[in-house]
Amino acid sequence: MAKKKQKKVVKKPFSTSTPKKTRESLPEAEKIKKTKIRVIGIGGGGGNIVSELALKVKKATFVAANTDRQALKEVNRRVIRFHFGENFTWGLGTGMNPGLGEQAALEERDKIKSLLKDQDLVILIATLGGGAGSGAAPIFAKISKNLGNLTYGIFTLPFKFEGEKKIEIAKESLEKLKNNLNGISVIPNDLIFQIIDKKTPLTKALSAINKNLADSLAGLIATLFQPGLINIDFADFKTIFSGRGRLTFLNIVEAGGEGRVEEIIKKLSFNPLCLYTIKGAKGILFNIIGGKNLNLGEVSQISKSIFESVNKEAKIVFGISQSQKDTDKIKVSLLANGCQTKIFPAKPKKPRKKIRAKKVKSKKKDHPQKPLEEENKTPKKIKQKPKKISVEVKKEETISPIEREKEAKNPPLPVVDELRSSPRFAAARVSEEKIEVRTRRNALQIKEELKEAEKEIIEKEEIWEPPAFLRIRPTRRPFNPPSWPKEERK
Repeated sequence: MAKKKQKKVVKKPFSTSTPKKTRESLPEAEKIKKTKIRVIGIGGGGGNIVSELALKVKKATFVAANTDRQALKEVNRRVIRFHFGENFTWGLGTGMNPGLGEQAALEERDKIKSLLKDQDLVILIATLGGGAGSGAAPIFAKISKNLGNLTYGIFTLPFKFEGEKKIEIAKESLEKLKNNLNGISVIPNDLIFQIIDKKTPLTKALSAINKNLADSLAGLIATLFQPGLINIDFADFKTIFSGRGRLTFLNIVEAGGEGRVEEIIKKLSFNPLCLYTIKGAKGILFNIIGGKNLNLGEVSQISKSIFESVNKEAKIVFGISQSQKDTDKIKVSLLANGCQTKIFPAKPKKPRKKIRAKKVKSKKKDHPQKPLEEENKTPKKIKQKPKKISVEVKKEETISPIEREKEAKNPPLPVVDELRSSPRFAAARVSEEKIEVRTRRNALQIKEELKEAEKEIIEKEEIWEPPAFLRIRPTRRPFNPPSWPKEERK
């Protein structure tokens, strides 16, 4: 048998340079490795949304976090299942108790920390108003913030027919979430009727919200990984998401044909599932994707419409990408952070009671002017009291006890008696007595009056004293000693 010829292996020198094929694909591969995005649905509603998003959005990992084991079983297989709070709920739900959801998340703090570790962008999704979503979402957000992750929250608000209690729970949860998120988007469920008919089945109606959200998130994530003429990377995301608790607007619009630019401008700044627009935003990131026929005039027209709607000092980042497919459609994805709109109307302030300062009475008797408020009030029924006629009596005219005795000697005329018996004179008499009591006298004056009164009394006694012969002298009775009994005498 002929021997096979062995080929000589030529050893090439070691080179640090990478091959051409690897070199070309390296930047994109590095970008995918660096930018790690994790979308976490918290609670039953959040898990359902994430389950649908996983089917449509690529280049991100999806997690469903819940205390209810049964609800986690129904989640899509592409979604990672994260169970927490076993010691508090024993594998069941929280029963619309946000406090229980918060305690369950706090117990599994280390477990949540390992879930969020080494992530660049964390997107939290929850339907607020329940127990697990409203209670645990703030804990997830706080841990993500402490790890240094860029954290963005998307939350739905309950329908009005679900009751005031659920709406109050959602409000309280949003207040806790604000300080731990770089951006926050709020979707009220009541706005669903703007994109569907009222007769639409419930499952399809809720799926419509998920579809709108999935399209917007897919467009947002695509801007990070899709190469373009003007590229957007994760550093641009950090610039736009600077700050805490800012309201974020997310939207994606696609249009084709002759009036495609006008249609995009009309729809771009308005999302039917948002209560707010991009007006007054402090950070804007948008990406325009078009075919080969996309021209500079169209790009300028779309960009100008966005610039006019936002704050003059806003940070604006934009990218342009060319579609691989030959199409006449233009797709624009928009992210606006720091929108100046209040989601919930402010509560009406209770009218404060006006405390009026007491007026100090001046020496001069001025008639005080009635305030305007008293004039406008309805007049109250006042009980009419009998008027007291006060008679001004000077100190010099006060009646002394001597004068009163003189009046007793000389009785007044019958006309005077009639006047004195009248109620007016009686009222005047009462006022006189009051004034008489209030008048102050010196000690000398009182002594003199007493001396005069004593003299008059002594004089009267002398006048009416009987003569000596009429006076009855007391008879002297003989002394009779007491009679003692005989036994005692012995």
